[in-house]
Amino acid sequence: MIECPFCGAENIPGIDDCEGCGQSLSHDHGGPPINEIERSLVKDRINTLAPKQPCTVSPDATVGEVLREMAGNRIGCVIVVEGGKPVGIFSERDALMKLNTEAASLSDRPISEFMTVNPETLRDSAKVAFAVHRMDLGGYRHLPIVSGDNQLQGIISVRSILNYLTERMPTGG
Repeated sequence: MIECPFCGAENIPGIDDCEGCGQSLSHDHGGPPINEIERSLVKDRINTLAPKQPCTVSPDATVGEVLREMAGNRIGCVIVVEGGKPVGIFSERDALMKLNTEAASLSDRPISEFMTVNPETLRDSAKVAFAVHRMDLGGYRHLPIVSGDNQLQGIISVRSILNYLTERMPTGG
């Protein structure tokens, strides 16, 4: 078996694309890591980032409830779940782009009308480099972390990545 350098999934030798994440396994992805930070990115798994427990709501939670939850807890998003599985995400960006100045008049509507459905998720076994890659490609600030059976386990954010990188930077000046 060949381990995917992006997500860590085991693949049959000779396969072109990873069965776990869809990344190409047929060409060089930039050579070996050149410094300690790069080595850490391709070696460490998501659990190294210490994913936080996400704030969750049901699809029928109202816009007003969700906005109060986000503001009160000083968080950038909530995960919308059904049966422990993420079915949507609602972020500060969604509030600005989808609600904007109409937030007050929409406060009694269900968040399911405004959430981003089927959010991109990562398995808890994925590599940190894969998380950075997915966040960059998708323009995501938050990524829900799920188990093998898609149960919500935690959430990482760009702040998680920034803290991770800062901890690994050489000291001195």
